[in-house]
Amino acid sequence: MTLNLWDCGGQDIFMENFLTNDESKGSSTSSNIFRKCEVLIHVFDVEGKEVQKDIETFKRVLANLRKYSPNVKIFILIHKMDLIQVNKRQELFDLMFNKLRSIALDEYGFNIKGFATSIWDESLYKAWSSIVCSLIPNISLYEQYLSKLNGILNAREIILFEKTTFLVISSTNEAVVNSKDLDPKRFEKISNIIKTYKQSVNKIRTNFSNLILHGKNSSIYLEVLTSNIYIMIILDEDAGNEVAIDYELDDENLVLEDIKIARELFERIETKGRLPSEVT
Repeated sequence: MTLNLWDCGGQDIFMENFLTNDESKGSSTSSNIFRKCEVLIHVFDVEGKEVQKDIETFKRVLANLRKYSPNVKIFILIHKMDLIQVNKRQELFDLMFNKLRSIALDEYGFNIKGFATSIWDESLYKAWSSIVCSLIPNISLYEQYLSKLNGILNAREIILFEKTTFLVISSTNEAVVNSKDLDPKRFEKISNIIKTYKQSVNKIRTNFSNLILHGKNSSIYLEVLTSNIYIMIILDEDAGNEVAIDYELDDENLVLEDIKIARELFERIETKGRLPSEVT
C-alpha cells in the first residue's frame, strides 16, 4: 500500500487556497487535493478561539469531499486535550465531537470517527494506529488468524506492527488473566524503542531483521511477518524449570517454526485477500 499525503496548514491564507475551486478562473486547488481522497484527518484545537469559523471551514471541507470523494473516511482529532482539566475532558470531547458528527451526517451524509488527543500521552499514537488500520484491506482476517496463532502459542501478547511506522495494526492478549494490568502506553513505548534500535543498526550500515530476547520470566520475539508487517510475540517462561536452557532452545525453535508457518498464511492474506481454504 502506498500513501500520498497532503499536509494542509490551518492558517487562513492556506485554507482559502486549499478550498478555492473557481475553475472558470483556472483555479481548482480543491479538486486537486480532495479528488480520490481515501482518508481525511481534520484537527480541531480544543482551545480554539474562533469555534464557529472553524466549523464553517469544516463544512467547506465536507462539501468538497462530498463532491470529489464521497466514499472518503473522515477522522476528527480534538487536539491538545492535556490543556483541559482531567475531569472535564470527556465532557468537552463529547460536546465538540457530537456537534461535528451531527453536521457531517445530517448535512453531508458522512459518518465520522473522533479521537481526543494530546502529544503528552498515548492518545495520538492510538489515533494514528486506528487510522492506518482503516486503510488496510482485510484487517478482520489479520485479527482472525492472529487469535488462532495465539491459541497455538498461548502467548502473553502478540502484536502486529506496520513495518515502517511501527504503528499497531492488531494485537491479542487472550492468555492474560487481567488485561487491565497491562501498561496502556506499551505499544508506543515499544514502537519508540524499536525505531531507535533500527536507527542505531542503520548507522553501522547493516539491516535490522529480527530480535530475540530471553529474560528470567519471559521471552520476546520480533520477526518480519510480511513485506509490510512485523510480528512481536511475548511468551511467559517457567521460572522453576530445572532444564531452563534446553527448554529455552526448544521453545525458541518451535516459536520460529510457528512464525514461519504464519508468515506463509499472512502473506497469502496480503496478496490474495483471503485465507487458504484449509485454514479453519
